Amino acid sequence: MRVLLVEDEPLISEDISTALTDSGFMVDLARDGEDAWFKGDTESYDAVILDLGLPRMDGLSVLKRWRAAGMITPILILSARGSWMERVDGIEAGADDYLPKPFEMAELIVRLRALIRRSAGMAQPILQAGDLLVDTRRMTIAYAGQPVRVTPLEFRLVDYLVHNMNRTVSAGELSEHLHGVEDTGDTNAIEAIVSRLRRKLGPGVINTRRGFGYIIEAGA
Repeated sequence: MRVLLVEDEPLISEDISTALTDSGFMVDLARDGEDAWFKGDTESYDAVILDLGLPRMDGLSVLKRWRAAGMITPILILSARGSWMERVDGIEAGADDYLPKPFEMAELIVRLRALIRRSAGMAQPILQAGDLLVDTRRMTIAYAGQPVRVTPLEFRLVDYLVHNMNRTVSAGELSEHLHGVEDTGDTNAIEAIVSRLRRKLGPGVINTRRGFGYIIEAGA
């Protein structure tokens, strides 16, 4: 899953980025409101963590611009501003959740995963496509009742396809969500990861639609 983290405090952003990366997320960072607005407007993310107290453009203004432009990505507000009215303002502007500072990193990750699942129409932390089970909490995969050992990149690819179940995802989109805008990577690398996964899961789980991309279907 690819996340945009908007946070101007270096120590906080570093701690969050490390925790998210360790939990299987790919993180892009914006340190001010204008950079955040641009990245959110031009790149595709599975979720955004948005601080309100930002330089150059405050987080609430960024949020309002995104929603006015039709951006539907789930957004979690993260701010030291803890009053009830400020939370109401954020929710009314289009935020999906609000976590005041200070916070527990585990709670941030749990809430973020829940937002991403709900946006994909999935309520449970264990996702299923036929005999394929993806545990988003433990970052594990099982097929036909047997655990499958996968690398972090392999897990992120399967996780993204399952969150987008029944939709064909291009190699370019997969590459963005595995590597990010700064290091997009070669789409041939995606083909290599898919080939490894097919050896581990069998040939019928990840299907190719030539000229379009890859898909995991509900009855995989």
